[in-house]
Amino acid sequence: MAVSSPPPPRFRLSLRLQNPSPHPSPSHSKPRPAPTNETLRRRLLRRGVSPTPKILHALRKKEALKALRRARKDTEAAAAAAAAAALDPGDGPIAVVEEDEDEARFRAAAAEYRALVGRPWDGAAHGVAPLRGGDGVEEGLEGLREMLVARRGDGFRWLLDDDIEPEAAERKQQKRHGTGWDAEAGDEEKRIQLLVSRLNEDSLSFHDWRLTRMMKKADLIYNEDNLLRILDGLEARGNWRQALAVTEWVYNENSYKHRRSRFVYTKLLSILGKSLRATEALRVFTIMRGDAQIYPDMAAYHSIAVTLGRAGLVKELIKIIEYMRKKPSKRVMKMRRKDWDPSLEPDVLVYNSVLNACVLSQQWKGVFWVFQQMRISGLPPTGATFGLAMEVMLKAKKYEFVQKFYEKMQKNGVPPRAITYKVLVRAFWEQGKINEAVEAVNDMEQRGVVGAASVYYELACCLCNNGRWRDAMLQVDKLKQLPLTKPLEYTFTGMILASFDGGYIYECISIFESMKEYCTPNIGTVNVMLKVYGRCDMFGKAKDLFETTKAYFSNSQTYVHEHSSLTADAYTYSSMLEASASAQQWEYFEYVYREMALSHHHLDQSKYSWLLIKACRAGKSYLLEHALDSVLERGEIPDVRLIVELICQSIAQSDYGRVLQLLNVMTEASIKINEGEWANILQQNVHQFSVDALQDLTDYLSTSGTTKADPVHSLVRALQSQCETTSMNDTYLLVDGGTNTQQCARSLLQNEGENSSSDLAEQDQLIDTCKNLCTNKLIDVPDSNRDIPQLGVAVMSRATSLSRPRLEDIHGQCDLGHWGTQVSAIDEVLDSMSSYGASSYREMPSASEILELWEQERINDMFDPKAESGTNL
Repeated sequence: MAVSSPPPPRFRLSLRLQNPSPHPSPSHSKPRPAPTNETLRRRLLRRGVSPTPKILHALRKKEALKALRRARKDTEAAAAAAAAAALDPGDGPIAVVEEDEDEARFRAAAAEYRALVGRPWDGAAHGVAPLRGGDGVEEGLEGLREMLVARRGDGFRWLLDDDIEPEAAERKQQKRHGTGWDAEAGDEEKRIQLLVSRLNEDSLSFHDWRLTRMMKKADLIYNEDNLLRILDGLEARGNWRQALAVTEWVYNENSYKHRRSRFVYTKLLSILGKSLRATEALRVFTIMRGDAQIYPDMAAYHSIAVTLGRAGLVKELIKIIEYMRKKPSKRVMKMRRKDWDPSLEPDVLVYNSVLNACVLSQQWKGVFWVFQQMRISGLPPTGATFGLAMEVMLKAKKYEFVQKFYEKMQKNGVPPRAITYKVLVRAFWEQGKINEAVEAVNDMEQRGVVGAASVYYELACCLCNNGRWRDAMLQVDKLKQLPLTKPLEYTFTGMILASFDGGYIYECISIFESMKEYCTPNIGTVNVMLKVYGRCDMFGKAKDLFETTKAYFSNSQTYVHEHSSLTADAYTYSSMLEASASAQQWEYFEYVYREMALSHHHLDQSKYSWLLIKACRAGKSYLLEHALDSVLERGEIPDVRLIVELICQSIAQSDYGRVLQLLNVMTEASIKINEGEWANILQQNVHQFSVDALQDLTDYLSTSGTTKADPVHSLVRALQSQCETTSMNDTYLLVDGGTNTQQCARSLLQNEGENSSSDLAEQDQLIDTCKNLCTNKLIDVPDSNRDIPQLGVAVMSRATSLSRPRLEDIHGQCDLGHWGTQVSAIDEVLDSMSSYGASSYREMPSASEILELWEQERINDMFDPKAESGTNL
């Protein structure tokens, strides 16, 4: 009976299931192969063991011996099963032939495996060892050719069937569902990109559990190449925190603790240097010096030197140079071979970094030390070295050394660069040598040095600072022909500031008008001009420029406009508020403040608190209230000057509940004022309130139950001392027709501007009114030797409610920028709230509610032609 070729393994398995034999042969089960190096390495990594080559070699050898023992055992079992099957009459001849055929094929595969343990091409698989001559070599090569031909065929392919684990095959074919990663398991590049994108989205520290979950979810092998790719992606976004956290996390894992890479740490130093994080870079550099595997090389020294130089840390740079020259510690030396010597000598780049650090720290003596060290090391100075030395001397105001280094540079034959001429122009400018600065630029052009835009910018600002703005415009023409690193608007803004610093106000206006022929003014230029107009008492021009900017912005919202970049920012509103306060235009001040609040910009209280205080003393106290509420709603700590001013205003109005509320705000914000500071505040504002008001406030705070804690306790003690030292005669006048009554009336007349125009009848009526008021103790009049502030007179005139129409007109005349007689919504709210007493402050609208009222009022003004015509004055 002819014997057919053996069927595939799956077919044979189904045949045996259909015809079960009482003596199953173990040779039918596929022998388990020995694991490869990659399998062993992954197995060790899962168990937290670092797979070194020595460990992998030992494990591979043990696994190979296990596979051989299993093969021998299976062979013996197969032989026993074959013998039993031969004796069993129930098995047919086809089954016996099939068992013998499989056994022969398996024995051939086992012989090939034993040959692979040694040298498979030496003929050991055939039992013949090659001779030690040319013939042996030829026979060995011939055996190799025969083995390769046999392996290319299908003779042993059945052994490799189902060699891949089914779970691994499914993971490779299917995508990972439920883990959050969309890339396939084998696509390492995509998984790295996903990891980088997720790291850039969140700000995770090294100890954050989310970072650990994210790094493990990526299922990456964090070797050197993959880590460098991750750091490249984080560097592109400037995310130095995540780069530092990822590196620390990887090299703190047990699997990678002993596999640190110097290139990864050097890359991390570069990222920290670009982000100007000198402290973190020093910490990473210290870690590198403590490990021989990642000990710094010249590239790492360059990176840390440039970082420290940009930060101005001269002492740390000197230590870095010392570390370069000396050997590592004994602990680090024991990690490497005995002849290992990582000591290096600093080069020109390191010394230039020291000079760069001297520029920021203005340590001009360090320049001579650098040149001395370079001369000892035999390093010739470059153009950058001389340029940095000149810049150090410029910052230190050593102008004679600037010229000497320039002459030494020419003597050594080092060609000067454009940056060198920039330092020269700046030095001549600060010395007041304008003509020499112009000659230096002309010399640069005659030498054929391609000038940089910064050189002509420095010369243009130098000329504008000395009133020669027309000559500066010629430099602008030259500057336009060069590649610009910044737009031309920056040049004109710098020229305007230089003219303003030099005191040439009208030249600033001329430059601003000439700017429109070259480019469109941006918002930075507008802010500078608002500052110029505000400081020079040009409120009208500042107002026109502000309204023009707002008009351009409103047009850009409806259609694309050529001036659409003119969007008012916080500096625009702050400059206009400053100009309005300088011109005493408080109605327009309120209008600008409203627009600023509606535009969701906030006033910098650290710089412009005085504006709100000045507006509060001019009768706009609700703006200060709104500013304080806005600061509290944003969760910021308010400026103590704002709260103190509101406390003084509340004491003057006998609103003691509001005083207690403001003191509670100070307690919540952890603002502390001692007793001495409270006494100074009360003394400076003594003209605003009387002794009775201070005594009533003391009684109110004492009964409130909060006097044991600061700042209430300190205020109560200051109030008690103030009441004890002030007598009734210092604050109240029992007027009997003396000179003090006449001084009171004269002060009111001067406020009205009626010293020359009022008639005698009106003056007599005013004197009689002052007599009656002072007799009834309705107002406070200071002594004759004190100056009556304008604020006290204004409060006095409102408190007495005089029925004279001329006095009521004074308040309207003082507000030159009055926009009409309409009463705003916030004024109505404040007026209605003031009628309920001190307890009504709990029902006062918040800053957000006031903002909604202003928005509604703005909408009403848009549809009211009368209001619109009243505002466009």
